[in-house]
Amino acid sequence: MDSAASYSPSSLSPHIPPFSRAGLTSLAASNENDSETSGADSTDGDEEESIDVNADPRLRRIRLSRALGIDWGTDLSFSFVYVRDLEPSGAAAISGEVEVGDQICEMRAVSEDGKAINLIGAPFDGVMGAFAALGRDVREVDLVFFRGTKEELKGVCAGGTGSEEEEKITITVVQNKGAKDEAIRRIEAKTGCNVRQILTDNGINVYQSLTRWTNCKGKQLCGTCIVNITDGGGGTNRKSLDEASTLRENPESYRLSCVTFAYGDITVETFPPIEAAQW
Repeated sequence: MDSAASYSPSSLSPHIPPFSRAGLTSLAASNENDSETSGADSTDGDEEESIDVNADPRLRRIRLSRALGIDWGTDLSFSFVYVRDLEPSGAAAISGEVEVGDQICEMRAVSEDGKAINLIGAPFDGVMGAFAALGRDVREVDLVFFRGTKEELKGVCAGGTGSEEEEKITITVVQNKGAKDEAIRRIEAKTGCNVRQILTDNGINVYQSLTRWTNCKGKQLCGTCIVNITDGGGGTNRKSLDEASTLRENPESYRLSCVTFAYGDITVETFPPIEAAQW
């Protein structure tokens, strides 16, 4: 599920997954000009803040008209913004250098005082704000893109190649709490995983009553895949306004598993007691 540029999550206080903050600057250049990529000029005094696109072959710096024609998107963490779609008549599509799925890493206004803005892992609102803040006299921008997944980009930022084994988390699942058949399972999963998907893939039912067969299949339409995150809730994405409204009569730790993403170890209770109004 994506967040397109037409959607403004400004009220959601985006949650950035916990990984090395120092890694976000590990791609910074020491003072070397990038003379081999797309003809973008360097700016004196700011080069040490720029990403060295020679650090990884999947990085590329491109100079484009500010009328990019890019539809931006994110996952439900509302960070790590990528190219969701391209307008055929836009500068990005015409250049032939940008593809759907490319991750935005840096922006620099082509002007005398243009400075590199690191956008790796930035929240959606932060990226949109950076473009909105461009001066009226700015006609072109230098952009750095990474061609790969968010996990691969995080791997490169952490000093690896991005092709190494992805970071793992543990999801502890408490089923039928308080009943005679109470059971506890521990599932190893990739960081950033969708809670509903992981549970159902492991044969754990998150739906109560007949909704086990009549649910919306994870499209956030039925509001019935409710779980209780009893521990580690701070390592999940924050609730959207829609999710908070759906669960407004329930404890704060209750989540719709279909729109909950885990970035750290969590404990999940299935079939938590819910208010009658939920149905």
